[in-house]
Amino acid sequence: MNKTQVIENTILFVKETLKGAEGGHDFFHVERVYRNAINIAKGEANVDEFMVALGALLHDIADSKFYNGDESVGPRKAKEFLESQMVDEETIVHVQNIIKNISYKGGNFKKEFTSLELDVIQDADRLDAIGAIGIARCFNYGGFKNRLIYDPNILPNLNMTKEEYKKSTAPTINHFYEKLLLLKDKMNTSTGKKIAEKRHDFMEKYLEEFYNEWKGIV
Repeated sequence: MNKTQVIENTILFVKETLKGAEGGHDFFHVERVYRNAINIAKGEANVDEFMVALGALLHDIADSKFYNGDESVGPRKAKEFLESQMVDEETIVHVQNIIKNISYKGGNFKKEFTSLELDVIQDADRLDAIGAIGIARCFNYGGFKNRLIYDPNILPNLNMTKEEYKKSTAPTINHFYEKLLLLKDKMNTSTGKKIAEKRHDFMEKYLEEFYNEWKGIV
């Protein structure tokens, strides 16, 4: 099976698998990450675009936060699908490692695997977590989990362990400080860094307006 057909089949598989998923982690999210990843890859040397395509499309095939924290589901589902497409073992293992190491996990998580393709996809995924869409996704997930929008008495926790981060029930605004505003300085690629600057500035302006409205400042 040629690479183009594998990618087309992967798109169909992901679209079907994520049907009815939470709005911030649905196929549209995957599609945006896929497009961003391909665009970023074009500006980076020695990046395997086929690997980027597969990794981006399958990176959220089974996000652990929707599987009681089980981080093995995503890599397993990806492997089963890619084997059905007769993809070679080396590529499958690489995609699994991308899925295992892409998430933020509180910012204190050290990647156990590195590759140019992971750098590209991680940037694309993080770009979708910031800016206008990032804000929308953040509040959508907060609503999905029935969290408070904001509580001035609950301060952000910037020193959470991976497990504390996964189990956090803090107000949605706290997530800006615990993750979103930190992503700009964690980008891997030159293209990712450039795009992140603009989206970061938008979030800062949004928060300024949010606090003014909260305090009743006209």
